[in-house]
Amino acid sequence: MAEIKTAEIKVPPLKKLTNYPEKLAPGHRLCAGCGASIIIRQMFMVANALGYELIWANATGCVEVCTSIYPYTSWKSPWIHNAFENAAATISGVEAAYKALKRKGKLPTDKKVKFVALGGDGGTYDIGFQSLSGALERGHDFIYVCYDNEAYMNTGIQRSSATPKYANTTTQPVGSESLGKPQHKKWLPEVAAAHGIPYVAQVSPSHWKDLMEKFKKALLTEGPSFINAFSVCPRGWRSKEEEGILVSKLAVETNYWPLFEVENGKWRITHKPKNPKPIEEYLKLQGRFKHLFKPENQDKIKELQEEVNRRWEWLNRMEEISNRE
Repeated sequence: MAEIKTAEIKVPPLKKLTNYPEKLAPGHRLCAGCGASIIIRQMFMVANALGYELIWANATGCVEVCTSIYPYTSWKSPWIHNAFENAAATISGVEAAYKALKRKGKLPTDKKVKFVALGGDGGTYDIGFQSLSGALERGHDFIYVCYDNEAYMNTGIQRSSATPKYANTTTQPVGSESLGKPQHKKWLPEVAAAHGIPYVAQVSPSHWKDLMEKFKKALLTEGPSFINAFSVCPRGWRSKEEEGILVSKLAVETNYWPLFEVENGKWRITHKPKNPKPIEEYLKLQGRFKHLFKPENQDKIKELQEEVNRRWEWLNRMEEISNRE
């Protein structure tokens, strides 16, 4: 694989970034405090600054439903809605057609264009996984961005394979016979990296410099990139709308949502909390976990902390192995 040479290309300071026109118009129907619109706007800022036109394929989900209610749209960029399961297949076809038209001289060759597939965790971890895997394996030049809000939110807060263990959802509710979802969350970035693609990253909008730097790398990478973005959902998580960025930050500072990247197979942690906070600090801000704070369920919090520690140790081992190579 070719080395990703991005150090010489800088993302401008935040003040300058805000001078570019918004490409996601206000007035959409995304909930107050939703993380998805923040993530999209941060990505648009980077693309604007580097002179890229983004062409989007948007899987059915919260963002699609709330930004394109007929006859309105919030998108000031080429955008197509597709089914829940085939965002990656759709953008693969668009990318292939664009390349063919350029070869035939029907489109300019000097325009900077990047193709982006956008889906929630339901359309990425679950229903759209086959489509995503195929597009990564074929090597299309695109970025897949998952805004992970850890359940099927726009259809009623049903569990997905991205839902964390013991979270309360409508399909695996907490009750006398259940403590919520019994399985741990799937770690999709690891699965994406196993495809041998040039770039994989995990980001959070609370750490916006880290997010923008990684999206820049994805823009400048030839071939497929996968970005997994933490996307708080006040409605589904029973968290306060005004605390979305705080929840996002705590996800990182507790190591629940580590920030890392995989460049050409080399793992690197991009943020290491100096004094990681206990997982309780993250859980207690969300009503979906309130049952865990009953005295009889304290051992379940300990279990979640052990899983966070295990994954963090594994990630550090992967970084250590990469540094030896």
